[in-house]
Amino acid sequence: MPRHPAITLRDYHARDLQALVELLGAAVHRLGAADYDQAQRRAWAPAHADMPAWQTRLAALELLIAEDNRQLAGFIGFTRDGHIDLLFTAPQHARQGVATALYAAAQTRIHAAGATSVFTEASLTARPFFARQGFSVEQAQTVVRGTVTLQRFAMRKPLRPEIQGTPQ
Repeated sequence: MPRHPAITLRDYHARDLQALVELLGAAVHRLGAADYDQAQRRAWAPAHADMPAWQTRLAALELLIAEDNRQLAGFIGFTRDGHIDLLFTAPQHARQGVATALYAAAQTRIHAAGATSVFTEASLTARPFFARQGFSVEQAQTVVRGTVTLQRFAMRKPLRPEIQGTPQ
């Protein structure tokens, strides 16, 4: 997997909210098109996002931002107990190592906080990425958004004590 040399990671700032929600929408609609139909993508990332709800959701997470020459390339949202809640890459930065760099940094922080595993609810699109990181599917899940259903997977990866927070 190629690495993008200009990618830098930084912490989230409140001013990033709009850009993160827009990136998520672009990722869902462009990168998720192979796995989810238009109605499913609209239910997952509606054209008019509920910004107060997103502000509340993001406030509960630790967030890392990936930038390429000050342009948003991706982000990850997680909790110190090991939950990877959000991981999205801008479509133009897909498959360039952005998600891998974000995940590795989050895993290091999670492991340092004492978590013994990391877990997520991966979309059909994200499932192969998480599998490459060492996650295993625990359960297939169906999410209902209005009248639309979406498939996802509960996935988990143990963090071994000898790893010392280094990506496996």
